Amino acid sequence: MNEPSAGPLAWVNGSDAPEKTEINLGFMALSDCASVVVAATQGFAQPHGLTLNLKRQSSWANLRDKLVSGELDAAHSLYGLIYAVHLGIGGVAATDMAVLMGLNQNGQSINLSGGLQALGVTSPEALDRHVHQTRSKLTFAQTFPTGTHAMWLYYWLASQGIHPLQDVDSVVVPPPQMVAHLRAGRIDGFCVGEPWSASAVQQDLGFTLATTQTLWPDHPEKVLGCTRAFVEQYPNTARALVRAVLEASRFIEESTENRRSTAQLLSADQYLDAPLDCIEPRLLGEYADGLGHRWQDPHALRLHGDGEANWPYLSDGMWFMTQFRRWGLLRDDPDYLAVARQVQQLGLYREAASAVGVASPAEEMRSSQLIDGKIWDGSDPAGYARSFKLHAMSDSSPRSASR
Repeated sequence: MNEPSAGPLAWVNGSDAPEKTEINLGFMALSDCASVVVAATQGFAQPHGLTLNLKRQSSWANLRDKLVSGELDAAHSLYGLIYAVHLGIGGVAATDMAVLMGLNQNGQSINLSGGLQALGVTSPEALDRHVHQTRSKLTFAQTFPTGTHAMWLYYWLASQGIHPLQDVDSVVVPPPQMVAHLRAGRIDGFCVGEPWSASAVQQDLGFTLATTQTLWPDHPEKVLGCTRAFVEQYPNTARALVRAVLEASRFIEESTENRRSTAQLLSADQYLDAPLDCIEPRLLGEYADGLGHRWQDPHALRLHGDGEANWPYLSDGMWFMTQFRRWGLLRDDPDYLAVARQVQQLGLYREAASAVGVASPAEEMRSSQLIDGKIWDGSDPAGYARSFKLHAMSDSSPRSASR
């Protein structure tokens, strides 16, 4: 890969020096770990006084436990995982957590099996008919109970009139194991990040029914997460880490050549351990769904986007809490905005971004329209959580949870 150019403001020895210079950085075998892998291996960390030791994890639960225990200092993480730990849901004690930056937007997919494809279940409408006319429940896999993939799967199914907690069964499968579960017939479909959706298509194990960017264009996805204690104990280290990862994310998107070399790097055994032809096309935005359709996706995996993909919008963190509330993971409404302000490290990010010449948006919220036509802008999170026809709230809301 090309050597990075020195940033406008390299690490300066002195009061800004990292308090901790060697960082154990967790990641999962997914294409959207690209920025942390490039930062650690292509010379982006050293100018900021850091050595990044990459630690591949076998599951999101494993990554979560090591992050909370301190065995990992920071990690490529699911947005919803960080918030679940912070709120103490999902079977763990509440631990104050921090989102240092966004790592990417878009780039996940919902795939269905070859068995469903053979039955003609190749559209949302056909899936809806099949689910409501068949006695046996379909089984869909996602990667973590409070993770992004669970929330995308639930949201997408509900937008098609399928209740994700009543009409189908949902199971947790670590990302690299999705294809094997599909091949063995243990699941009928899944929602996961690349390259595993592309891999299933490549191996003729079904097709991609929907990309998550059709659900929410430029949606939040993975983050660089850590405990709040880490930020408080090592603030200079946290800023240096954000600077290094930001520079790496910018480098990857500077050219098609850089994206291709990143795909080559990721294919190695110690990172994704997957064939290049499963990684590179969708990293370049080139999609083939397994049904004969090919397209260049305008909202493909975005690792930088001039910093737009990296800014930790308060409304992005708040959205995941609204879905926890919607699906009964939270019994009561939290103070959505206050919690987001605790978790999203806006000030730290802004300082780090400024130091490497990346602009930060002035706005702390953003407005988006999702697949069901609803607008999310963070202005009324409790009302938004209650506004859905399909939900699993345990309160006295008059809206029915059934179709």
